[in-house]
Formats: sequence, C-alpha cells, structure tokens
Amino acid sequence: MIAFFKITLFNPLYNLLLVLTNILPGGDLGLAIIILTILVKVIIFPLYTKSIKTQIKIKAVEAQLQEIKEKYKNNVQEQSKKTMELYREEKINPFSTFLVLLIQIPIIISLFYVFKSSFTINQEIIYSFVPIPKIINHNFLGLIDLTLNNNYLLSIITGLTQFLQVKFSLPKIDKGKQLGKSFKEDLARSMDLQMRYVMPVITIFIAFTLPSALALYWITSNIFSSIYELTVIKKLKKSSAKG
Repeated sequence: MIAFFKITLFNPLYNLLLVLTNILPGGDLGLAIIILTILVKVIIFPLYTKSIKTQIKIKAVEAQLQEIKEKYKNNVQEQSKKTMELYREEKINPFSTFLVLLIQIPIIISLFYVFKSSFTINQEIIYSFVPIPKIINHNFLGLIDLTLNNNYLLSIITGLTQFLQVKFSLPKIDKGKQLGKSFKEDLARSMDLQMRYVMPVITIFIAFTLPSALALYWITSNIFSSIYELTVIKKLKKSSAKG
C-alpha cells in the first residue's frame, strides 16, 4: 500500500516540486512550495465543493429525515430503507463527503512528506525527463531558512491563518441558544469552541516544532482555503438559502 501511494502520489508531487524549483528565479524552494500547494488545492477543491453541495441538500431534507426517524424509530431496517429512498428521490449521495475526505487525506499526507524531503535530491525517484535543479535555494525570499525548526514568526502566522480558516469554514455559533438545553447541543458547542480557539493555539506549537518549509505549506493552505470559503463556498450557501 505504501509503495502504491509512493508511486501514484509522492513521486509525481516530488518531481513537480523539482520542476517548479528549476524554473523559478533563484531556485526559490519557498515559492515552489507555495505554487505546488495552490495547484494541489485547485485540483482538490472541486471535490470539496461537491461535498458541500451534498451537505446543503441533506440539510434541505432534514425535516423529512427527522420524520422518517420518528415514524420508524422502532424499526431500524425500515428506517434505513426509507432514508435511502429519500436520498435517491432527491439525488443525494450521502457517502460523497466521506469519499472526498478519503481522497484528500493521502494527497495531503504525500504533500507533507514531499516538502519534508525537499531539502535533498533523491535521484532514484526523479523521472528521466525531469532536469535536476542546479540550485535549490532554501532561504525563502532570502529571509527564512526553510530547513530550520523553531521559527516564531511562521508559527504564529500559521496559528492565525488556522484561526481564520476555521472561522470562515464553521457556521456562526447561535448565541441565543442556552447552555444545558441538551447534551448534544452542549457537546456541539464545546467542539465548536475548541475548533475555533484551542486548535489554532495547538497549531502554533506544532508548527514551531516543524521545519519552516512545512509551516509555509500550512500557511499557504490555510490562506487559500479561507479565500475559497469566502468566495465560492459562501456564495454557494447563500444561493441555496435563497432557493
């Protein structure tokens, strides 16, 4: 399985990074990381958009799903059957969100290891038609050594961009709801608060322990995701709400 992902994902991404490094001025590895991250996001995000559309469709039939759940609460088999019938009628694939996540995870992990391995040239996995870069500049814009850990500035920026990305992707907390109304709502609120405020702080500490190249990748990913949420996804949700 590892060999399969190495051949299908790691090796192509590694070679593409080398190509970008070769054609960029001064062989700036940092710029190559930013461009490759954006390219991968552009490929992945149409799938993400599709999963958001599925979530919107499921939300639209929420009342019907609840009705089925109540009507057949003592018959799980019939409940599942009626639920799937409703999904077919509304042309909803409830598994699409899960499939999108499954597709994204190996790509993101491969990208992580590509950037982690970008400081040295592994000639064994370089394609015959890919020229080996004569220069790989590890100093991003001549300011940040991408090979070093413990970069305070990049770590803080990573945490801030993570906060923005989560803020734009999660729905707003309904402040009108009282605590203690139900365990489910309290749990959802607690998870929401942790994602919004605890996760960015943890992100800062994690980024601090990683090479600056990976922090730069994380920042780029967060910024691109935030822009995508504010443009494409926000408009999609607004248009569905009007409809």
